[in-house]
Amino acid sequence: MAKVNKKSPDEMSFLDHLEELRWHLIRSTIAVVLIGSVAFLAKSFIFDTVIFGPSKMSFPTYKLFCDIATYLGFDSAFCADKLPFSIQSRQMSAQFSMHIWTSIWAGFILGFPYILYELWKFISPGLYEKERKHSKGFILIASLLFFMGVLFGYYVVAPLSINFLGSYQVSAEILNEFDIDSYIGTVRSAVIACGILFELPIIIFFLTKVGLITPEIMKKYRKIALVIVLILSAVITPPDVASQIIVAVPVLILYQISIYISGYVLKKDARKEQKGLKKT
Repeated sequence: MAKVNKKSPDEMSFLDHLEELRWHLIRSTIAVVLIGSVAFLAKSFIFDTVIFGPSKMSFPTYKLFCDIATYLGFDSAFCADKLPFSIQSRQMSAQFSMHIWTSIWAGFILGFPYILYELWKFISPGLYEKERKHSKGFILIASLLFFMGVLFGYYVVAPLSINFLGSYQVSAEILNEFDIDSYIGTVRSAVIACGILFELPIIIFFLTKVGLITPEIMKKYRKIALVIVLILSAVITPPDVASQIIVAVPVLILYQISIYISGYVLKKDARKEQKGLKKT
């Protein structure tokens, strides 16, 4: 049987591109499902150790903040023996459903590098040879940033949010008894949101490449970005300045790094244009 040669990107029609994208999505989904299946079997570790870790005062973040507060001579809620809330399931299928969906999200997080690989395979044929050459580290850098964000969300944002929301009471008459969906949703949101947020330098790199972002624009709206970051930090952390700064500082650092990246991309493109003009 004769081997069919794969069409080049220039020869592919819109439907051909859709078919190509479909297979990339299928392979990514299969990877998520396979990794999620392993996570499904590791139920005890995923839930007791990872998911419910921030609900226990023995969690490393609480111990660290308690030690800092003790050293400075302050009383802190992080030094309590137990968080004043309980987690429960109110529906018959809730635990099984949450087990499945948590496993799928675990598959997405752990399979993120492969998902990026499939995305890269789809978009790279449309790039010039030099662009592909200079973007070889895309998958590694993007994956590292994502996992850094995931760890930041899990060890900083999630425990701060759980500690504050789990301890907050408008009246002593009200007991904090949270549904499992609500608790896991808080952890998941913190982890996924921070993972995506830490992709900011990569996003800015590509937006600068296509001409939608410049360093001047980012510098112009830096004050607005600062206010937005502080507001978000106030929403997801306890109402104290220290916690807000812990969350806000890494995001602001990423924003500043993104400005430098945007400037670097523009300078590099300008040099290429100058070399092209000299050759002609």
